Amino acid sequence: MSGFVAFGGARTTPRHNDGVAPPVSAWAPLRRRVFLALWIAALASNLGTWMQNVGAAWLMTSLSKSPLMVSLIQTASSLPIFFLALPAGALADILDRRKLLIFSQAWMLVAAGILGVLTLLGMTTEWTVLGLSFMLGIGSALNAPAWQAIIPELVPREELAAAVTLNGINFNLARAAGPALGGFVVAWFGADANFLLNAASFLGVMVVLYEWRRQPRPGVLPAERVIGAMRVGVRYVRYAPPLRAVLVRTVAFVFGASAMWAVLPLVARAQLGLGAAGFGLLLGWFGLGAVFGGAMLTRLQQLASHDNIVHGATVLFIGMSVGLTFTHDTVVASFLLALGGAAWVCAFSVLNVAAQLSVPQWVQGRALAVYQIAVQGGIAGASALWGVVGERWGLRVALWCGAASMLTGFAAYRWRLAAADAVETDPISLWPHPKIAIDIDPNTGPALITVEYLIDPQRTEEFISVMRHQRIIRLRDGAVFWGLFVDANQPDRFVEYFVNETWLEHLRQHERLIASDAEYEERAKSFSADATVHITHMISADAIAGRNVGTFTRNAGRTTTVVVEPEPALKKVLP
Repeated sequence: MSGFVAFGGARTTPRHNDGVAPPVSAWAPLRRRVFLALWIAALASNLGTWMQNVGAAWLMTSLSKSPLMVSLIQTASSLPIFFLALPAGALADILDRRKLLIFSQAWMLVAAGILGVLTLLGMTTEWTVLGLSFMLGIGSALNAPAWQAIIPELVPREELAAAVTLNGINFNLARAAGPALGGFVVAWFGADANFLLNAASFLGVMVVLYEWRRQPRPGVLPAERVIGAMRVGVRYVRYAPPLRAVLVRTVAFVFGASAMWAVLPLVARAQLGLGAAGFGLLLGWFGLGAVFGGAMLTRLQQLASHDNIVHGATVLFIGMSVGLTFTHDTVVASFLLALGGAAWVCAFSVLNVAAQLSVPQWVQGRALAVYQIAVQGGIAGASALWGVVGERWGLRVALWCGAASMLTGFAAYRWRLAAADAVETDPISLWPHPKIAIDIDPNTGPALITVEYLIDPQRTEEFISVMRHQRIIRLRDGAVFWGLFVDANQPDRFVEYFVNETWLEHLRQHERLIASDAEYEERAKSFSADATVHITHMISADAIAGRNVGTFTRNAGRTTTVVVEPEPALKKVLP
């Protein structure tokens, strides 16, 4: 899978304050040579992916009649993203994304090729299919964050929305044609042909990526390390309320919606009496509905909020799931799946856009990785659950339970997606570079930064309210501890302080401020009589002594202790 757009989401042009979209042609990105080449290669790769999905699902129904084993195909494909998306996102923010993408495409080529050869030789078992589907999922996990993150490098900023919309069209065209094509290939040539064609489809993407001369973007500071980058990414998500709202709404939708994906192959075979080609056509109708939904999304966004679009999509998907439990007619089932496809793409388009809009470029790979964990982790876990339900109580019960789960998801309404639209992620420089009189090894720490405010004591409560927002910003951008104190002898003097694990991490914090942060920075300064504050930068004394043994625990924002290793002379007498 190329991963050119995650889950078929088509991103629409962001609205400006006047509600008018910028006058950029929807086809403008196709005039960019590299984007066009990747778009064409990705279309072939996405077609191969959908053919692979049909072949694997149908092959499993031939190898096993168990609903659980069939549902585990979806789990095997999705579970690697749950475990590997965050490391992959960190790698996408640290390494050369072009080289990472070439490696992930090669990995998937090998996995699909091995599955095709083994199937051709008649050597596949249930566990072989699951294992190699898991290997393909690993490649997809490595691929997806980097692929989404390169889009801003392929087109100028004003064409970004059009580029993502074109990617959505790409994915949904493949969703419409791939399953039907895959079903016919299985019917005429066998599942092994699907697997081998999917393996070949990765070659085109690899060639285009190899020929792309990506412009390196060296930073002033050294690159982050993978473990540290992952930790920073998790901390960012924890202290980014707009992104957390997107994640909650995503899980609420996908958990129940995955019931359909878990049992659809058996519904097609046992309930509708279809063969491989018929199953492919069913998925083709889902893809056609997704194309229609994507085409209508721009108009829908002019009529309804993002939150209401997700709610409407949820209602449609519930109706589709319930309808499938009653029908034995292929025409009715095709119509229901077309409605489900439109609902699916509208929901995930809005959720995907909200995730991208809510995070700045420096952490985008990691943030989108967490979003994918929410989606694919929900699909992997829920698919196994609905498979167990289907095996014990029947396919209809599984679909009914999935619909009921989506209905209870309306309780997540208080997490609003509108907050993501309001985030201004352009980087800004509000803090001057710290002036220091000593040499500091960037990797030593911890670093303590204090900001002193002199305010009117009558405005204390208002000031504290503003500083609560400052706390979120400091912790989100890399601080591991934050505090605000008032001088007991001088009630107009407040001191904010926060701690970074290393001096380098604090320097990175200077580069992570975004335009939305400026409002709170200026409001905090406005409480001072002369609109100025006094800032000091301090480093651990142990770091200056060359020992660097002081470190803060990483329980950000809570009670934090300093751990200092005993002197060698004391180790002999301490217990």
